[in-house]
Amino acid sequence: MTERRMNPKVDEFLSKAKKWKQEYEKLRQIVLDCELTEEYKWMHPCYTFEKKNIVLIHGFKDYCALLFHKGSLLKDARGILIQQTENVQAGRQIRFTNVQEIVAMETILKDYIYEAIEVEKAGLEVNFKKNTDYTIPEEFQHKLDEIPALKTAFEALTPGRQRAYILHFSQPKQSKTRVARVEKYMPQILNGKGLND
Repeated sequence: MTERRMNPKVDEFLSKAKKWKQEYEKLRQIVLDCELTEEYKWMHPCYTFEKKNIVLIHGFKDYCALLFHKGSLLKDARGILIQQTENVQAGRQIRFTNVQEIVAMETILKDYIYEAIEVEKAGLEVNFKKNTDYTIPEEFQHKLDEIPALKTAFEALTPGRQRAYILHFSQPKQSKTRVARVEKYMPQILNGKGLND
């Protein structure tokens, strides 16, 4: 049996939770019953199997959720997995608005968690879209062409950080807003930092 140790950082997270406390505690109990290792990553309880991320517990204003890191690879027999935004490629959530929903779904949640563990054991990987599949906005491309150090720094970023910048710079409809965003984040890119670092 894997160690079913509770992580003190998760205890602290739960003690400070103002919203979703009961829901977090019930989700924690369910996930720990599946013999995953409890860790604390990205400011949330995260559960791993042989050091690979399986699920994360997190909360938002209107719901809390169990996030499956490779949820896009699950069969989702019950059609309950949600893709948070169109740009999320791998992760999928199961959302809850009260503890009764979690209690009612306990067996189903465990089935999904065990399936996620099997996906990891099988070594399955998500086929991510390449960053070349995203169009770099013209305003950012000009800066990359103009400033070789910026191009080098951008290319040195992880694919996820590059994608975050491309998506962020592409969002505004007006060119002047795109230019302003590029200008604002150039120092961060030159310092090797991601959009949210």
